[in-house]
Amino acid sequence: MSAPTDPTKERSQHEDDVLERIAKIVTRDTIPRGERHVGDDAAVLQPFLGEAIISTDVSVLGVHLEETLFPLEDLGYKAVMAALSDLAAMGARPRGLVVAVTAPPGTDLDALHHGVAEAARLTSTPVVGGDLSRGREVSVAVTVFGECPGRGAVLRSGARAGDVVLVTGPLGRAAAGLRRRRDGAPLSDERVEAHRRPWPRLREGMAARASHVHAMIDLSDGIGLDLHRLADASSVGFALEDLPVADGATEEEAISGGEDYELLIATNDPGRLKTVFCDRGLREPLAIGVVVQDSLVRTFRGEVFERRGFEHEL
Repeated sequence: MSAPTDPTKERSQHEDDVLERIAKIVTRDTIPRGERHVGDDAAVLQPFLGEAIISTDVSVLGVHLEETLFPLEDLGYKAVMAALSDLAAMGARPRGLVVAVTAPPGTDLDALHHGVAEAARLTSTPVVGGDLSRGREVSVAVTVFGECPGRGAVLRSGARAGDVVLVTGPLGRAAAGLRRRRDGAPLSDERVEAHRRPWPRLREGMAARASHVHAMIDLSDGIGLDLHRLADASSVGFALEDLPVADGATEEEAISGGEDYELLIATNDPGRLKTVFCDRGLREPLAIGVVVQDSLVRTFRGEVFERRGFEHEL
């Protein structure tokens, strides 16, 4: 007669099998000398250059991605890119990330982590560790690590009266893509791609920091909220005169849609900023207004610019 099976051991072996499979999906072929990534109790990274920048972002299925319209792989991809966009907003260079997934039984964890791995590969950001737990809903928590050699990180609190306000590109593509997908557009639709496969402006953020800009924030929740957040942090106001709207998007989608991940920049030397962008082969940022001293003055084309955009309900 065979010995009785220990159910705890069976569950443990199953978990180890799953983790081993996920590790193969997300682990890079080459790891820098002296570093340890996936496989130990914690990751080991070489010393950071300048300031170490750390940020965490959580993406939940049904909140940050409509599960009936998009594959689960997109949630893993978007979770990584959203977290990396926070590094871009500080002008940081990414060094690595850890990902913690909570999911109910039966979730296609391979698909989810293929999305994580693709985003990590495209941005040259290694997955250095993570965790996995059972839960009622699918959520992906991504913590990213970056560095700012030389000059420190760009904060959202440094805008000054007289600064020019610029954005790194047209707005509203992601919101337009979600609308089109809801209307039946295929996943391959160009604007739908903008929603399901966003891109963090990492190179632009580093170029802006090198240009000595005063303040910066990523437009994850829409300029109708994020510009106010920058103004709040800097205790200033603003006067917008223009708003670049992406092809196929409405002006309202450009204002409140969110998830474009373009960067909003305040600087007293827009010429220098544009020159650095040009030298690095980046699209020229677009001027949209100016910073004003009075924090109560917040206008768009002379009218009050109300707060509106994507706000999380807690």
